[in-house]
Amino acid sequence: MSASTLSGLPLSPYKVIDLTRVRSGPTCVRQLADWGADVVKVEATGEDGLQGGTRDSSDFQNLHRNKRAIALDLKSKDGVDILKRIVREADVLVENYRPDVKHRLGIDYETLRAVNPRLVYASISGFGEDGPYRERPGFDQIAQGMGGIMSVTGLPGQGPVRAGIPIADLCAGIFAAQGILLALLERERSGQGQWVQSSLLAAQIFMLDFQAARWLMDRQVPGQAGNNHPSGAPTGVFKTKDGHINIATTGQEIYKRFCDAIGAPSLFTDPLFKDNRTRFQNRDKLNAAIEEITKTKTSAEWIELFNKASVPAGPIYNIGEVFNDAQVKHLGMAAPFDHPRRGRTEYLAQPIKLSRTPWRLHSVPPEKGEHTDAVLRALGYDATAIADFRARKIVE
Repeated sequence: MSASTLSGLPLSPYKVIDLTRVRSGPTCVRQLADWGADVVKVEATGEDGLQGGTRDSSDFQNLHRNKRAIALDLKSKDGVDILKRIVREADVLVENYRPDVKHRLGIDYETLRAVNPRLVYASISGFGEDGPYRERPGFDQIAQGMGGIMSVTGLPGQGPVRAGIPIADLCAGIFAAQGILLALLERERSGQGQWVQSSLLAAQIFMLDFQAARWLMDRQVPGQAGNNHPSGAPTGVFKTKDGHINIATTGQEIYKRFCDAIGAPSLFTDPLFKDNRTRFQNRDKLNAAIEEITKTKTSAEWIELFNKASVPAGPIYNIGEVFNDAQVKHLGMAAPFDHPRRGRTEYLAQPIKLSRTPWRLHSVPPEKGEHTDAVLRALGYDATAIADFRARKIVE
């Protein structure tokens, strides 16, 4: 992409090397690419690097937009030398190899720091760059289990349930992107890069948030609460005449408005439900009483009534319904773009909005090695050298 394509975007001055694959790493790099960083995705020669599927699959398209791509044999000395030449001009490198792999290839932080002391080098691992589990292969579901979320997800007594999205992968990637931005800000003062580290396990544990605090501060071990809120009542899922809705009524004032809205003031004055503690203790009885009422109207009728009464309530959508919602359309969470083979394609938009310099979808995911020659020429390699690299399969 040209400099003019990225000009005006917040991260347009920065050059990023993307050595990542699967999900956590590409999630991190997408945050940089969408905001204007000039990203060069480095893929291995002789491999598709896709972990199944095709480059036109929704998953690949979702993760790898707004990048350029080269194919490079990092198992060869010449391939590593080419990478080091790219590193000299780069601001950021992101990788999510197992900790031992980068050392074996000779592209670890200390080695590349000697090439470019200003380099911000970001690593995403399964369990951390050191410690007893550093060599274990990382996978989202393993991190979900070790990170506790499976123990608090699902119905009481159901047994462990994974979250419906790869939350450890996604959060590790987003936290790594945040760490990169912090390191770039610090570099403005020190002039030095540094090593940014994130892991699936640490990210998953951090996302426990108040559930983790219940253990750390009060030694409570939270359990599964199903659709009920873990500590407040009545907040959860309730049947309606034609489906289900979410209702959140934590706090006395909201609970009072809720009881008035459903025409059941006795639920507010009943000693069993007089405050959050007693409501939580008698949650099943209270929920049953509420549901007998909510089943008398449709979901849409209740949602309109509750929101007029300033009681938090909303529908429970499938994914298709999410993107058909009027507010979701207003937020622009589906970003249309013309793809050369798929035609008009909608991409998932950024949830962050900046008033002057918004993110931009400026290119579809690249073909493997699509920009190899252009990147090598920009590094000073001539046509003869590039042809030699291709003949020896150093690049594709």
